[in-house]
Amino acid sequence: MTSARVKPWVWLVAAATAMAVAGCASDSGPKPTELKEFKPRANAKVAWRASVGDAGPYVFTPAIWDGDVFAAGTDSAIVRFDARSGKQKWRVDAKSPVSGGTEAFSGLVTVGTSKGMVLAYTADGKPKWTSQVSSEVLSPPAFDDGVVVVRTSDGHIHGLDAADGIRRWEYVGTLPALLIRTPAGVAISKGSVFAGMAGGKLIALSLSTGTLLWESAVSQPRGNTELERVTDVVSTPVVADGQVCAIAFQGRIGCFDAVRGALVWARDASGTGGLGADGRYFYYVDEASNLHAVDRDTGASIWKQDILAHRSLGSPGVIGRYIVVGDFEGYLHFFDREDGALVTRLATDGGPISSAPQYVGEGNLIVQTREGSLYAVTVR
Repeated sequence: MTSARVKPWVWLVAAATAMAVAGCASDSGPKPTELKEFKPRANAKVAWRASVGDAGPYVFTPAIWDGDVFAAGTDSAIVRFDARSGKQKWRVDAKSPVSGGTEAFSGLVTVGTSKGMVLAYTADGKPKWTSQVSSEVLSPPAFDDGVVVVRTSDGHIHGLDAADGIRRWEYVGTLPALLIRTPAGVAISKGSVFAGMAGGKLIALSLSTGTLLWESAVSQPRGNTELERVTDVVSTPVVADGQVCAIAFQGRIGCFDAVRGALVWARDASGTGGLGADGRYFYYVDEASNLHAVDRDTGASIWKQDILAHRSLGSPGVIGRYIVVGDFEGYLHFFDREDGALVTRLATDGGPISSAPQYVGEGNLIVQTREGSLYAVTVR
């Protein structure tokens, strides 16, 4: 178990050397808010628990597909579990430290490694192909229409053939002097790949060719020092209703027309992780670990919850009527998405929870801790 307050997705690195130079959630920061007793309005309990290996310096998000959970850890294990019972269906050894989490879709299971390898397996765990990309993979690959799309830590985006892993295309982004080491991935919709980049940029690429379709600014760098000017997009874009939306560190949250890239709306905001979303609101966590809800159509603030200040919250997940976030001590906190009120809390293994809890239906969720535990949780 660990109580170190860590947020690997907001580590700053020098683009030229890829060495960590600062941490935005160090032990020298403000004291975390102590948890207080309250009267729960809902009941959350653990349905099952399994081990997949610790996360090390990475953020892992399990994948949900075909009623099963696919997860990995840095010890090279990739595991498939039945989402309802927790029964292990298979476990394979990737023979290389996994760093980018798992994706599973249409019978293909993929992971990325710290050595810049993308590994693909069949649904029954048999190796399918291996492909070398330009550098370390920090986010789960994405897949659609026969193309596996992989983002790497050097700002490149790779399009690989889903049948054999052969590279179809590669997009090379430019990097500022300092950037955020983020596990933000890419989103695919209607033949386009959307990715938030360093310097506050949001781009759209052709899925088939990798051609740049448009580039827009979620946020503009500002300030006198390199540190003050860091404004990288830290969320995987959210695509819905003809719009693509993302949030930047020390910048803004914004929504753009998915076809043309024209700005629909933007507001000042500073996120440290992914965007949670439902049909009406976006949810995000700021640098002080305040949880926010904003209107999806206008960006207007709906509510702000500050009772978990400085607890190094992970990315929010939307689970039915609740917003769920994990903290640096492994607690899961459940909030009413209408007014932000805390409704219940659940302890896990004490390891920080960085990734967003994943919804598996009927009030059930899956969450992975930095200590390597996978939890299935029900909330009623």
